Amino acid sequence: MTDRDADKRLAAAAAVDEVCDNMLVGLGTGSTAAHVIALLAERGLTIETVATSRASAALAERLGLKVRPFDAVARVHLAIDGADAIDADLSAVKGAGGAMLREKIVAAAADRMIVIADGSKRVERLHDTKLPIEILPFARAFAVERLSGLFEQLDERTGYLTDNGNIVVDGHGWNDADLPGLAEALAAIPGVVGHGLFLSEIDAAYIADNGVVTRLERGRNPR
Repeated sequence: MTDRDADKRLAAAAAVDEVCDNMLVGLGTGSTAAHVIALLAERGLTIETVATSRASAALAERLGLKVRPFDAVARVHLAIDGADAIDADLSAVKGAGGAMLREKIVAAAADRMIVIADGSKRVERLHDTKLPIEILPFARAFAVERLSGLFEQLDERTGYLTDNGNIVVDGHGWNDADLPGLAEALAAIPGVVGHGLFLSEIDAAYIADNGVVTRLERGRNPR
């Protein structure tokens, strides 16, 4: 039986090996990113961090890492985060933990963005994964109506708000034939403030499957 949590930790360890003293490191959100935070704390490097969620910031501070507020940061040396699904082109779906907007901002600010995952997250196509969309509550009905033309089903997360105070709707049954076109269509809907499609942000991925870690680099992988 595959130990997915052990694989997550192996992938996290491979990514953490890229961290050096004096770096400013972006911390992701979720169970996989939690391994990164714990491993960084264990290494005892002289680093500072920024976090993509309150939960990650709290964990990092509890383990002794220095966390800076991101609102005063323009550049991050390295960001490490998990993914819900990732393909051979390093396009990914993220946002199961609801932090996709902050994760995308930190990824965009990073000189290098690494995704870590267990083997179950590596897919040939992304469309079978639910796509999280962050919506301003003021625009709930309007945005959902516009989104209904892009998805077969939309499920709002009941009683849930992101750290930004927004709602999240998960889209099911979507067409991944034109991912840039879909990302553009989502961004064009007033009230949609973020979505979980990461198409150009990821530079590399460490994927662990049954104890074996594979590194993928953008533009260097055999198809």
